[in-house]
Amino acid sequence: MGVDICSISRIERALTRDGFLKKAFVPEEIEYARRKRRPAVHLASAFAAREALAKASGLGLAKMGLREAWVRRDEVGGPRICLSPALEEEFAKKGIRKIWLSISHEGDFAVAVVVLED
Repeated sequence: MGVDICSISRIERALTRDGFLKKAFVPEEIEYARRKRRPAVHLASAFAAREALAKASGLGLAKMGLREAWVRRDEVGGPRICLSPALEEEFAKKGIRKIWLSISHEGDFAVAVVVLED
């Protein structure tokens, strides 16, 4: 299990830096966030989800990479984690078969909890 909390205002400030958006998020996440009233809320949630996944897997964010896992929303907005083929292979080697994700945000914070199941 992994959990992370992310400051939404920190992500808003980071978005003013050249290249941060495309370095940290995949196009699907960027498009989803841009359709929302306050995109940074949804980007902070996705960032927290990556951090929580990195903690739960024991890989750490540096080894896992920022764009190797991302958040996809289903037809009603429910989040799930998607993995790159390389990360999917790494998780399979560890015996990880299912990833559970819960995201929430309130005020200036977004939080994510990830549970890995074999």
